[in-house]
Amino acid sequence: MSVRERIQKNWKSGLTVSFVSVPLSISLAVAAGATPLMGVITAIWAGLIASFFGGSRYNIVGPTGALSGILIVYGMTYGISVLPMMAILSGILVLLVFLFHWERYIIFVPSNVVHGFTLGVAFIIGLGQLNFALGLQNLVSHEKFLKNIHETILHIHEFELSALILFVVSLAFLFVWKKFFPVMPGVIVLAPVGILLGYLSQKSMLLGIHFQTLFTKFGDISGNLFSLPKISFVINEDVIIGALAISLVVILETLLSAKVADGMTKTKHNVRKEVLGVGLANVASGLFGGIPATAALARTALNIKSGANDQMSATISSIFVFIISILFLSVFTFLPLPVIGSILVFVAIQMVEKKHYIHIYNNDKSALSVSILVAVVTIVKAPIFVLLIVAAVALPIFVDRTSKSEAEITINKDKKIIKRVNAAKIINVKDHGDVIVYRFAGQLTYVNIQFHINTVEAMN
Repeated sequence: MSVRERIQKNWKSGLTVSFVSVPLSISLAVAAGATPLMGVITAIWAGLIASFFGGSRYNIVGPTGALSGILIVYGMTYGISVLPMMAILSGILVLLVFLFHWERYIIFVPSNVVHGFTLGVAFIIGLGQLNFALGLQNLVSHEKFLKNIHETILHIHEFELSALILFVVSLAFLFVWKKFFPVMPGVIVLAPVGILLGYLSQKSMLLGIHFQTLFTKFGDISGNLFSLPKISFVINEDVIIGALAISLVVILETLLSAKVADGMTKTKHNVRKEVLGVGLANVASGLFGGIPATAALARTALNIKSGANDQMSATISSIFVFIISILFLSVFTFLPLPVIGSILVFVAIQMVEKKHYIHIYNNDKSALSVSILVAVVTIVKAPIFVLLIVAAVALPIFVDRTSKSEAEITINKDKKIIKRVNAAKIINVKDHGDVIVYRFAGQLTYVNIQFHINTVEAMN
């Protein structure tokens, strides 16, 4: 397929995704403690580089909620200028994973740890919008998430009713829109309406209400996309540990998004190239003053539903984000903070996979306990502790289960089936009949072969 044909078949999907990427990138950058402009820079450069070097036809790379819970801690501790440095370091670590083929070991990170981490980050993002939702201003910021929540509670009597109403209405709109128009994200409609309300509240007396906007918090957010960024080259143990955690999340989220995209399109992505692409994307994002980035599942799904069939769609999306930013980014200064809060709370709720928790509740209570523990540690302590400590606890459990595997034994006697049992329970069966059928469940690997050997020996 020629370049011209690829552009003709993917420009509509690329344009559609860009309309969503601009307000989401701004919102997620704010959630990460960065400036709105840093979010836009990330969407442009990380998305562009990943589309050139990645191994998925459909992944859209940019700021995501999965990283916000980690980044906001470092932004508050070292200042926002450390965030581009975090992007560069995490990108280099991802490239080391690519160089040494370590991505093959990512599959051994238990899924319940990943889901628990996502749940914890969702709570951090969602509850972190209380100040925006309540219209609270100029509160003291703390490094610890729970201290910030406590600070909000202490000043909750100062809330603005107009801000709360706008937040609730905006959030309700996003859910109602999704129910009736699931293909097109409601943020495409909400953002322009919010900008209009913000403009009228500041420039006109018609509303009689004054909303806090991105301008009141950050000033002019348009900035210069071509100026040299301010990068803090602080490298210490704390920053390196954070970069390690970010790099792991980057790989996990990106490969997960690519896998889901494969399921939607019946295609197969190149894992090696995708790891290379997202590594280079993070380095580029940091060098241009952006924040760490990973593949965004919601934007990737929108890309597919909008008709994309090639990486050209992601390339076009990044180009359109750049064009929109050059022409209209100053307009986004009027976006009210309650609207930003509603978008982020909606994103946080969408991050939690209800079906997963229902499944593990019905089938594996211990996995549910690990997920909840991970979420609690993420909220109470810090997200990086999850990946460096809790994962270390969950990994042996995963390996132990993998080593045991599953098998079903059918016991026959006198040409009749007398019993079917799980292989792990064969030791409790006294009558082994005269013919035994041993059926493997799942893959037979060097990890679980000893379990099957021990089970067969127990039947002798």
